[in-house]
Amino acid sequence: MPASTRKSLRVAVLADSDTRWKWGSLTANRILPTEPSNADIRESDIHLDGYLLRGRATPTARQLEEVGVRADSLREVTAVEFLRAMERERYDVLVLALVGGAVQAVLHGLAHLWDGRAERPVVVTGYVGVVYEKLADGLLLRHGADLVLANSRQDADRFRDVYEGVGADASSVTEVALPFLGGAAYRKNDPYTVVFAAQPSVPESRKDRTYLLDRLIAHARLHPDREVLLKLRSKPGEHTTHIEELPYQKLAQKTDLPANFRLVYGHMGEVLDRTDLLVTISSTAALESLHRRIPTVVLSDLGVRESLGNHHFVGSGCLASWDQLDAGHQPAPDPAWVSRQGVAADGSYETAFDEARTRIAELLAGPGLPPLTPYYTPVTAPGYLPGILARHHLAPDGSPLPGAPTADKEPSPVRQIVRRAARGAYRHGVQRVAPVIRRMGEL
Repeated sequence: MPASTRKSLRVAVLADSDTRWKWGSLTANRILPTEPSNADIRESDIHLDGYLLRGRATPTARQLEEVGVRADSLREVTAVEFLRAMERERYDVLVLALVGGAVQAVLHGLAHLWDGRAERPVVVTGYVGVVYEKLADGLLLRHGADLVLANSRQDADRFRDVYEGVGADASSVTEVALPFLGGAAYRKNDPYTVVFAAQPSVPESRKDRTYLLDRLIAHARLHPDREVLLKLRSKPGEHTTHIEELPYQKLAQKTDLPANFRLVYGHMGEVLDRTDLLVTISSTAALESLHRRIPTVVLSDLGVRESLGNHHFVGSGCLASWDQLDAGHQPAPDPAWVSRQGVAADGSYETAFDEARTRIAELLAGPGLPPLTPYYTPVTAPGYLPGILARHHLAPDGSPLPGAPTADKEPSPVRQIVRRAARGAYRHGVQRVAPVIRRMGEL
């Protein structure tokens, strides 16, 4: 029986970090058809299998719990192991929530696996949040999926321009919105609560991160009637999508913190429930906050720079400094800017995924799907593509390289211990050894 005629839609999400798991699993639930487009596709529940791509950012159990998305099954795999699973299993939709190079590798692996096969899943990919760097590189690495999701009207226009500019098919670009927006509209809290949404890799230097922490603490001391929260992404030793060499909680250990200042973890939506002012450098949390009409500030203290990502917010009305915030500044977002960013603060969020649902329903109802055809091939990128594929143990034609892992069973207890130890050593090197070496180099 073809996958598209089963009552329960089967979905697989392959993710390589906690943030991308959150995006991929929520996106899967947002974009799947909820109404039949013909007699073969019925309204149904979703069977969701999660696959976590093994690597430095593979999420921990605590991080998965914090995301709050449940899957019917969840397992850690290499790219080759994932392809083996796709050979056995039959899904309606695959969501690739990965960094660009991994998306490209899996697309080529799937193209090789499904060569000559019309009955295959619809393949979907996209971005976790704001696209403010490596636009062409990241987009072309995602080309070849049936749907490349753009989280805003602005991104959709830019995506099509890039694809058309290199002569690639742009029909896959589909406008949606960020899948994790939601929550109640803003209401004042008592006490007034300021939240700084930290980011793992922005800014990078100890000097800049210490500056931001000191200003946040100074704001708490200046306004003792306010509650000031430092919202952290991960605990020391855990990794997210980006590497964090200098966690704020470690910097804060050396500081005498005021009584109205606290470090918090947890789901961002729950923190926003008690937020009166969201402050960040360039976190996607700013878009979540704007969606709920919470006063939102993107800091300009360290400059408005591409390397910080806050240049994306030029024209938003949200840029301000700590000096302005200390003096009582209240940000006023520009409605035209907000409307182009997928924030959907105007109440249109529920229809933001309609186009994607319609396209997937049409693809599932069709007689079959064409082969996956990424823009990058051994002909168009002979000096680039083979290296990307080799990192995931794939040959230039997408087939597994000799010696690639092929096990389809859970690793033995000994192998799990060795893997955890290796990952711990890597994280120790990133967070302890690398900064020391860098400081020595600056002497």
